[in-house]
Amino acid sequence: MTTVAPTAPRTLPPLGPTRKLKLPKQAERTLGNGLTVIAVRRPAVPLVELRLWMPFGRVHLARGAMLAQTLLSGTETMTAVQIAAELQKVGGGLSAGIDPDRLMLSGAGLVTGLDRTLEILADVLTGATYPADDVATERDRLIDRIQVAQSQPAHLARTALLKRIYGKHPYAVQTPDPEQVGAVRPGVLRTLHAQRVHPADAVLVLVGDVQPDRALDAAEKALAGWNGAGHVAELPPTPPLEPGPLLLVDRPGSVQSSLRVALPAVPRTHPDHAALQLANLIFGGYFSSRWVENIREDKGYTYGPHSLVEHSVAGSVLVAAAEVATEVTGPALLETTYELGRLASVPPKAEELEQARQYALGTLQLGMSTQAGLASLTSAYAGSGLRLDFLAEHAARLAKATVADVAEAAARYLAPARGVMVVLGDAERVAPQLEALTPIVTEPGGQ
Repeated sequence: MTTVAPTAPRTLPPLGPTRKLKLPKQAERTLGNGLTVIAVRRPAVPLVELRLWMPFGRVHLARGAMLAQTLLSGTETMTAVQIAAELQKVGGGLSAGIDPDRLMLSGAGLVTGLDRTLEILADVLTGATYPADDVATERDRLIDRIQVAQSQPAHLARTALLKRIYGKHPYAVQTPDPEQVGAVRPGVLRTLHAQRVHPADAVLVLVGDVQPDRALDAAEKALAGWNGAGHVAELPPTPPLEPGPLLLVDRPGSVQSSLRVALPAVPRTHPDHAALQLANLIFGGYFSSRWVENIREDKGYTYGPHSLVEHSVAGSVLVAAAEVATEVTGPALLETTYELGRLASVPPKAEELEQARQYALGTLQLGMSTQAGLASLTSAYAGSGLRLDFLAEHAARLAKATVADVAEAAARYLAPARGVMVVLGDAERVAPQLEALTPIVTEPGGQ
């Protein structure tokens, strides 16, 4: 028998210096109809990414969702099939989506087909017809998707959390009722389109192997005729979080519990944002975080706990989420509040902060490394009134944040007493565990 001697563990090489953030060449123009166009040069491949962001807050949920679902169903000159075929001829495609803040049209295609892509986009924006047959088909599909989502624990927990933290704010309900979707008809969509699909305060982002000024010219040629009239509904600021008893949403027979914690956060422009981002990374924002190490690696309570700051137009919030086995719901909550409290009361170690800093700066670079990533980043920033120049400012703040800065941010925002807690699970089995830790309020939930 041959004996193999054990080898000593290999020492990982030290991290190299963080590369200086290099911003790409870009140009911007506001058209006469109010549309802002931003063109960014990223010549990696001969493609161009397109993102059109339109303010769309305070819209009837079912109607807004159906408009996004059927926006590309046909125009006065083309059917849905013809739109798709014309886009495919230039190696492209378009899709539409909606969230509580915006209606978004996204797509990509060959640079040589940019003019044609923009022409088709303009045709959709100015001449969408919402054919009855297509609306009926897409209405059934959307109802099916909503019903499937409403059977998923993660969706039910998210729904309960939104209601708990936002109260009467428009953000509180973000999934339309299937019955309301079923009542939407083509005429309603045409009226909504006329009222809300307009260029005022909208932002079009073009990123790819383009000359920025030429891309702006192409966008102006295609979209200058888009009507600037329309209605804009301003969203009120989000309400401050109101800590209180833990909300336990009963899901009888569930073999796992969905744990959610919402904590206060700040917008990207706030002086505390960089330090809070680093504090969140140390807590649970990436795989090497304390929370992951505790309830996944050490105790095996869950597979993928994660926390992140969610930015919306009307406000920001930090959300921590984990799916845990029913029998360890109480212990998982205990460890979660322990890690939050520890970070809020004891400064992190210098090496811990440096590891989080390297991750934050690295992911910032990574997010800009592809055309699609850069387009989405540029669009998200533009929706908050920011431009790519802000990336350099944010990177500088991440680089300069001290242990004291991060400790102060953690104390201000991550203390568990500031949090709103929601658990979706089998109340009969988990209520005693939770009541041993904190006051709870129980309400019925999904099956």
